[in-house]
Amino acid sequence: MLRLAPALIIALLVLPVGAGLAMVVLPAFGYLPALGGDRFSLAPWHTLFAQPGLWRSVAVSATSGLVSTALALVIVVLFLAASAGTSVDRTIRRLVSPLLAIPHAAVAFGFAFLITPSGLVSRLISPSLTGWERPPDALIVNDPWGLSLIAGLVLKEAPFLFLMSLAALPQLAPEKRLQLARSLGYAPTIAWLKSVLPSLYPLIRLPVYAVIAYASSVVDMALILGPTLPPTLSVSILGWFNDPDISRRFMASAAAVLQLGVTLSALLCWWLLEQFIRTLTRGWLLNGNRQQGEIALRMIGRSGLLVTSVTALAALVGLGLFSLAGFWRYPDLLPQMLTLDHWTRSASSLGSPLLNTALIGLIATTLATVLVLAVLENEHRQHVQPKRALWLLYFPLLVPQIAFLFGLVVAAESLGIRPQLGLVIAGHLLFVLPYVYLSLAEAYRRLDPRWLQVARSLGVSRSMAFWRVRLPLLLAPLLTALAVGLAISIGQYLPTQLLGAGRVSTVTTEAVALASGGNRRLIGVWALMQAGLPLIGFMLALAVPRLLSAQRREMAS
Repeated sequence: MLRLAPALIIALLVLPVGAGLAMVVLPAFGYLPALGGDRFSLAPWHTLFAQPGLWRSVAVSATSGLVSTALALVIVVLFLAASAGTSVDRTIRRLVSPLLAIPHAAVAFGFAFLITPSGLVSRLISPSLTGWERPPDALIVNDPWGLSLIAGLVLKEAPFLFLMSLAALPQLAPEKRLQLARSLGYAPTIAWLKSVLPSLYPLIRLPVYAVIAYASSVVDMALILGPTLPPTLSVSILGWFNDPDISRRFMASAAAVLQLGVTLSALLCWWLLEQFIRTLTRGWLLNGNRQQGEIALRMIGRSGLLVTSVTALAALVGLGLFSLAGFWRYPDLLPQMLTLDHWTRSASSLGSPLLNTALIGLIATTLATVLVLAVLENEHRQHVQPKRALWLLYFPLLVPQIAFLFGLVVAAESLGIRPQLGLVIAGHLLFVLPYVYLSLAEAYRRLDPRWLQVARSLGVSRSMAFWRVRLPLLLAPLLTALAVGLAISIGQYLPTQLLGAGRVSTVTTEAVALASGGNRRLIGVWALMQAGLPLIGFMLALAVPRLLSAQRREMAS
């Protein structure tokens, strides 16, 4: 049965995405008999191209994806180059890891509370530095250029790329490379950039591409931070898909195909940029320059990721403060009183979304973990090399969600499958499974095989050795992978909204729905709840192995 696991995972990741893309292309060209489209036509495209502000939406979507990814990658690379092996590096590693667990929407809400004209930053500098007694009349959040959206994306993309880089670095033995470069007289930061980065980037290229695909088609963060007139293309697609006039679904399908083209174009632009930078820096890598720019690069590198992490944490503090704030006039830095009224008023409506969130996350993460364990155990027993099909793990992450999920909805409706909880769980599984695999695979492969050899020499079967030896030894990384899967599931907005047709409410869908309102206190409650759930999972993942190990030490003594 284990031999079927790889094929099953590939089918689960590829077939739904492929079917979704196929079912979005047909209506894009007018063919959807269920809605009266019985012949192919270019009418949906004509209608789409007649929409006002379409090309501005396309431009903002592509630009936000490319610019935010470039900024996040530069921040991460310069930090690794400037801080490798230092106390700053160890501190940031502890600080950044929890940030990965916080859903995108929660970070977006918190960041919006920081930078709005009446937000915490404005209050901090007013009136002493600005003289403002009233909030300035400035459009900061939802600005037409998408600058606040780009900044919000960087806050989430930098921790992800940082942890992906940390996972890839052990394969390169960076300490030996740095020692050799330092022995030739290179300054630390220059040595890292010239000896480690050229080998590191190919290992994190797929995560970088996944970030571009997500950022260029994001919906939840764009609803909170992005422009509104016109919105980004993905937000426009969601609006057209939910339009009461179901004939607009043809145009929505065409727009979804256009979104796929925008993302592919962004990926192509990035690839061309890679080739340009490779050609441009070839001479710099070989010119023997050992010191030039060291001080500036080190200062920028050590501060960039620190500022990003502190900003994200400050955003969470802002959420907590607004959720407890009573009367709070501008420009007071703190509210005049704190109250639990907003929490008590929200308590009655939190029950059903919390239950759905927990149920969907637990089922999807458990299924993903079982499949990943089966694949990794089969890989161990059959001595299979995993790298050949690694890119398939990123397939659901490289294709824009709004493109293939819309097609999945059409396919489900064609098969008579109504929006329901099971369909939402299946949609979450598509995105949870790759992250669980990436979280668990390296620890699984690095486990010392001599433990299993000892167990087998005592007459234990392979299956029993798996349950009695391997899993207990892998308890900490296994619980971490479960926590990562739960965090990813909790943060999923679009799969829940589309596959559930708005009937399956979760903490995330309810929090994003509040974005159109102006009640910051209520938004703070829901966003803080959304951010707190994944952190609880990670706290349990850290606490349980320590508790069990302490009990075992007591038993041994």
